[in-house]
Amino acid sequence: MKKQSPFAKFFEHRSLKFQLLSRSLLVMSALLLLIGVFQYIFMQQFLYRNKAETVRNQLATFPPQGWQRVMGSPERDGNPFDTKHGFVGPRVGNGNDSTGEVPRVFIPELSIAIIDEQGTFTQVSTQSGLATPKLSEDDYKNLMKTRMKLEYRIMKDSEGREQLIVFHQIGGNPDRSQEVKGIIQASVSTQPIKDVLFRQLSTFLLLSMLALVFGLLGFLPVLRRTLVPLSNMVDTVKRIDAGSLNERFPANQGQVEIDSLATSFNGMLERLEVSFEAEKEAKEQMRRFAADASHELRTPLTSIHGFLEVLLRGAYNQPEQLLKALKSMHGESVRINKLVEDLLMLARLDRTPSFQKAEGALDEMLREMEPQLRMLAGDRKITIELEPQTLCMYDSDKIKQVVLNLFHNAVQHTHPMTGEITLKLAKLENQVEIAVHDNGPGIAPEHLGRLFDRFFRVDTSRARKSGGAGLGLSITQSIVELHGGTINVDSELGAGSTFRVLLPRS
Repeated sequence: MKKQSPFAKFFEHRSLKFQLLSRSLLVMSALLLLIGVFQYIFMQQFLYRNKAETVRNQLATFPPQGWQRVMGSPERDGNPFDTKHGFVGPRVGNGNDSTGEVPRVFIPELSIAIIDEQGTFTQVSTQSGLATPKLSEDDYKNLMKTRMKLEYRIMKDSEGREQLIVFHQIGGNPDRSQEVKGIIQASVSTQPIKDVLFRQLSTFLLLSMLALVFGLLGFLPVLRRTLVPLSNMVDTVKRIDAGSLNERFPANQGQVEIDSLATSFNGMLERLEVSFEAEKEAKEQMRRFAADASHELRTPLTSIHGFLEVLLRGAYNQPEQLLKALKSMHGESVRINKLVEDLLMLARLDRTPSFQKAEGALDEMLREMEPQLRMLAGDRKITIELEPQTLCMYDSDKIKQVVLNLFHNAVQHTHPMTGEITLKLAKLENQVEIAVHDNGPGIAPEHLGRLFDRFFRVDTSRARKSGGAGLGLSITQSIVELHGGTINVDSELGAGSTFRVLLPRS
C-alpha cells in the first residue's frame, strides 16, 4: 500500500487540520464579502450624496432673480446659460452697466431644466447627449410645497441610463414668507460614480484575495504547530497497549483543553493500570489458593487412603491396629472438616455479608469469654485488662471469632509453661482497640507483609505441630474490615508479637 504524503494527508477532507483551515478561510471569506458589500453600499450613498451637494451648491450660487429671468425670457440674450459651457452667473457692474465681467461656473456634464409654479417643464440645457428624466406634475408640485434641504433621486432616462437628479427651489425662505417660484432640476450621469465604485471594489477584492492567500500560507505552519500537542497524544496512544499501561500523556503542553484531556486520559490509564494489576494479583491469589487448598486437602486424604489400604490388607482383624487407624482417620477428617469450614467462611466473607451489628459494651463480652480463654491457654500466664464502658457497633459472634483466632494464634506460638499472653481493651479518640500480646519467638520482618495472606504459614515445612492451614488470620482480617476497622501486627524476633484490632466507636 502506497504511503500517503504529509501534504495529501493534511488536505484530506476528514483531517482536523484541513477542516480547521477550510472553515477558517470560509469564515474569513464571508467576513470579507460582508465588509465589501457594506463598503460598496456606504461608499455609493456617500458619493451620491456628495455629488448631489456639489450640484446643489453650484445651483445655489446663481441668484433667484436670474432664475426668474430665465423662466420669463428663454432667449439667448437674456439667457445666462451657455449650451457649450454650462451656465454663467449675472454680469457684475454698477446699475445697468453691462460691461462688467461675466463669471462662469462650469459643470460640463450637467443637464438643467426649470419647472415653474404651474408644473411646466422647460429644458434649459443638455450636456453629453443625455435625455433629461422627467417627473409627473404632481411630483413637482409636492416638491414645491416641501421645504427642501437636499433633495435628490436616482432615476433612469428614456434610454435606460441611470442619472442623479438634484432639485433646488427658486425663491422662498425659511420662514415661508415668500412663496416658491419654481424648481431647478439638474441631472448628471452616475456612470463616473459607478466607475469610481468599481475601481474601489476591484481594489478591495484584489486586496482580499491577497489577504486570503497570505493568510493561507501563514496559517498552515501556525496550524501545524498548534496541533502538535494533539499529534503527541496520538503518538502516545499508539504506544499504549495492555503491556505498557505505564505510558502517560504529556500534561503541560500549553493548551488548556489538550492538557485537560491529557489529565483525564492519564487518570483513566492509572485506573486501568490499577485494575489490571488487581486482576493479575487476583489471578495469582486464585492460583496460590488452588495450589494451597489442594495441598492442604491432599495430605489428610492421603493419610486416610493409606490407613484404609492397611485395613484392607487384614489389619481390621487386629483390634489395636484397627483402633489406631480409626483414630488417625478421625483426626484427619476433623482437619478436613475444619479446612472446608474455613474455606466456606472466606467465601461468605468475600461476598460482603450483612452483619447483625448492634451497639454493645466490648468489655462485657470479653469478660464473658475469660473462662474459655483461660481454658484454651492451659498453664500459660494470662493477663486481661479491660477498660469499662467501651461501646462499639459490632456483631458479637464475629468479634468473638476474631478474639479466639488471635488468642489461639498466641497460644500456638508460646511455650506451654512459660508463655505469657495479654489481652487489652482500650478507648482511643475515635476508635476502640483490642490488643493481643504474647512472649513467643516473634515474626521475622520479611514475613510480616504476607502474614494475612490465605494459606500463608511462617513454618514453610507446613508441620501440623505449629498450627492449621493458615486461614485463621485471613478470616480475622476479613471480619475486621467488614466492621470498618483495621488489623495490624508489631513483632520483634525474640520479643513476641502484638496484634491490634481497631474498630470505630459508636
